[in-house]
Amino acid sequence: MQDFKVFINFKTYPQGTGERAVELVRAMREVQEGQEGPGGLEIIPIVQAADIFRITKEVKIPVWIQHVDPYPQGQFTGWQNLEAAIEAGASGTLLNHSEHQIPPGRIKQVISAIRKTQYTKRNFEVMVCCKTLGQMERLVKLKPNYIGYEISGLIGGKISITDFEPQAIKHAVEICGRIPLIVGAGIHKAEDLGKARELGAEGVLISSAIVLAENPKAKLAELLSLLKEV
Repeated sequence: MQDFKVFINFKTYPQGTGERAVELVRAMREVQEGQEGPGGLEIIPIVQAADIFRITKEVKIPVWIQHVDPYPQGQFTGWQNLEAAIEAGASGTLLNHSEHQIPPGRIKQVISAIRKTQYTKRNFEVMVCCKTLGQMERLVKLKPNYIGYEISGLIGGKISITDFEPQAIKHAVEICGRIPLIVGAGIHKAEDLGKARELGAEGVLISSAIVLAENPKAKLAELLSLLKEV
């Protein structure tokens, strides 16, 4: 099995909040520990700021925060400070998700802040989300650690981006170059992950298929089943 990352966005679902968020991350860790064979598979939860500290204290797994702002520590009430996120245990962040879009200039500021902060030794990473290939062509110039490609109309649905626009994914891989492409929207079955990798993506971004599942642990194991065979 080649290296592949599965990012799971908890959004603000009650099933992924507070103690339930901790239990969900524990389940993800157990699934990841159960994967066998060569290569790497990493499962990365993306959680609310309020849950970062409790999760990282109880579960030893990289955890990302859903958003950070570019403002430094000081008189910036209400903004999500990068240093505070890292102190709480976050190891990465998601920017410009279709549910929390920000101007390109703000994205650039956040990435610049990440690179300048004294905490960069902790390898804090960032994924920038794009809804279109045109947007991707502009944002890839900022050189984030990952580019996320999601068609907003498919998010939360049963039509996977891998079935809806496979050629667009191939084009996105070309646009990203050396930056890993992560695809999402509508991904809910094992074949979606396998097809994403076949098309050149280096990971997937999933939310409701796992977080809202009756048995998240079993559903995640099911989704990863085809990856173990290659």
